[in-house]
Amino acid sequence: VSALLHSATMVAAGVYLFARLFPFFSLSPTALGVCLAVGTVSMLIASTMAMVSRDIKQVWAYSTISQLGLMIMGLAAGNYVAGVFHLTTHAAFKALLFLCSGVFIHAFHSNDMVAIGRQGGRRLRVPMACLVIAAAALSGIPPFSGFFSKELILGALADLPNPLWVAAGLLGAALTTYYTFRLIFIILFPAPGGADAVHPHESEHGHHGGYAVMAWPLVILATISVVLGFAEKPVAEFLLRPFGSSASAATHHAWLPYAALGLSAAAMLLAWFEFGRRGAGQIGFVERLAPLHALFDNRWYIDRAYRWLLNQVVYRLFSRLCARNDQKVIDGAVDGLGRVIAAGGGRMSILHTGMVQYRLIVAFVSIALMAIYFFI
Repeated sequence: VSALLHSATMVAAGVYLFARLFPFFSLSPTALGVCLAVGTVSMLIASTMAMVSRDIKQVWAYSTISQLGLMIMGLAAGNYVAGVFHLTTHAAFKALLFLCSGVFIHAFHSNDMVAIGRQGGRRLRVPMACLVIAAAALSGIPPFSGFFSKELILGALADLPNPLWVAAGLLGAALTTYYTFRLIFIILFPAPGGADAVHPHESEHGHHGGYAVMAWPLVILATISVVLGFAEKPVAEFLLRPFGSSASAATHHAWLPYAALGLSAAAMLLAWFEFGRRGAGQIGFVERLAPLHALFDNRWYIDRAYRWLLNQVVYRLFSRLCARNDQKVIDGAVDGLGRVIAAGGGRMSILHTGMVQYRLIVAFVSIALMAIYFFI
C-alpha cells in the first residue's frame, strides 16, 4: 500500500493537478512564485526530518514529501517536462524503496533500521541490492533514473534570475543523499551491540517461499529505475506534443551536473564517515546538536503549532463564539417564538370559556361590524 500511495497515486495528486493546470499557472508569475516557495520549503523541511528518523518507512515517507516539493519546484520554475518526468522516475524508485523496506520488516518484525542492521539485514542480498539501486536513483547518481530527472529540475532552477532557488535545489540534493545513505550504511555496517544477528531464512517466514515471491517485483522495479532515465527524450516529446513548438527548452548549464554530483559525493562521504566506516559511532552531526536534533525530531514543532492553533483559536475562540451563537441566537429565537405563541394562546384562551352567551355575543358583534362595513 505504501509503495502505491507514496510513489505515484494519492500523495502525488497535487503535483499531477498542478501539471494538468500548468497552462493556467504559467500565465501568473505570482502563482508560480508562491508555488516555488512552497515547494522549496517543503523539500528542505522534509529532508531535515528524514535525517533523524530511525523508522525505515518514515524516512521514505519524509523523502516522498521532499521529492514532491522538488517536483513542484520544477513545475513552478516553468519547466513542465522536468516536474512530470521526475514524477515518473520517482514512481519507480520510491515504490522500490518501500517494497524493499517491506521485505526487511516482514523478515525482522521491526521498522527500526538499527535493529534491522543488527539482526543481519544485509544478508537479504536481493532486497539489499535493490535498496542500494533505489537509493542511488533517489540521490540522483548516474546512470540511474533520478539523475536525469533531477538534473532537469536543477537546470530549470538555474534558468531563474534569482540564484537562491538553484542553491536551495542543490542543498536539497545533498540532504537527500545524506539521509538516504545514512539508512543504507546503518543496515550494511551495523554497529556492534543489541540483538544477535538472525538469519531471516531461519525464521518462520523462510519456510513458505515468501522471500522468493517478494524478490521478483524488486528486480523488475530495479530494472525500471535503471533504464527509465534514458527514456527522457521520448517522454519529453510525448509530454510536449500538445504544446507544439511554443514550449521552450531548458538551458544547458555545464557546471551544474558537476556541482550536484560534488555535493552528493560530499554528503555520501559524510554519511559514510558517520555511519559506515569501521568504528563509527553511528551518531550524525545533527544528533550531536541537541536543539537541532529536537527541532528535526519534533517535525519543526509543526504538529504542536497546529495543536496550539486548534486549542487557542479554533476551540477557545471560534468554538465558543459558535456555541454562544447557538445558545443565545438560534436557541433563543426558537425558544422566544415558542414563548410568544404560548402567551398568545393564553390570551386567546379567554375567548373559549365554553359559555354559549359569550359565543353569541361574539357572533352578534361580528355580524354587526360586517353590516356596518358593507351598508354604511
